[in-house]
Amino acid sequence: MKMDAMKRQGARNDIADSTYTQNGWRSETAAVIGQQVGESKNQVRRYIRLTELIPDLLDYVDKKRLQFTVAVDISYIDKEIQTWLFEYIKENGTVKAVQVAALRTALEAGPMTQAKMISILVNSQPGRKQEQKITLSEKKLRNFFSDKYTAEDMESVILELLDQWKRGEITV
Repeated sequence: MKMDAMKRQGARNDIADSTYTQNGWRSETAAVIGQQVGESKNQVRRYIRLTELIPDLLDYVDKKRLQFTVAVDISYIDKEIQTWLFEYIKENGTVKAVQVAALRTALEAGPMTQAKMISILVNSQPGRKQEQKITLSEKKLRNFFSDKYTAEDMESVILELLDQWKRGEITV
C-alpha cells in the first residue's frame, strides 16, 4: 500500500514513527497520507485496519451493509469468528456496535463457540427487552376459579386456554 511504501523510503526501522530530527519533528506516515487525501491520520489507520476483515465482511462495508466503525471493531476479531459473524449478519441483516463490543468482551473471557456467539449477539441487541415475568395475584384469579383449584391447576388451565387462543380455537 501507499502508506507502507512511504514508510520504508530510506527510513530506519529501529526508531519511532514520530521522532525529532535536525529539521524538526518528522511527520507520521499516516498523517502525511491523511493530509494528501483529506482524512485524519486516525481515519487512515482505520482504513488500513479494514484489511484484517474477511473478504465477505469487507464487501458488506463496501456495499454499506455494515457500518464502517463497526467493521473496524470486527477487524480485531479472529478470522474464524468473523466467518461466523458474517453468517449471522447474512441471516439477521446487521450487527450494532454494542453487539460487537459485547462479543469482544466475551472473547477476552474465554473460548467461543458459534452458538455462544449467537447468544451473545441476540442478548446484547439494543432495545431488546429482557425476559419479562407476568404475575397475577391469587385474589384476581379466585374470581375465575373455585377454591378446589391449586396454583398449579390454575396455571395449567390458563396455559391451555392461551394455547387454544393461539391456535384460533377460541376468540377473545
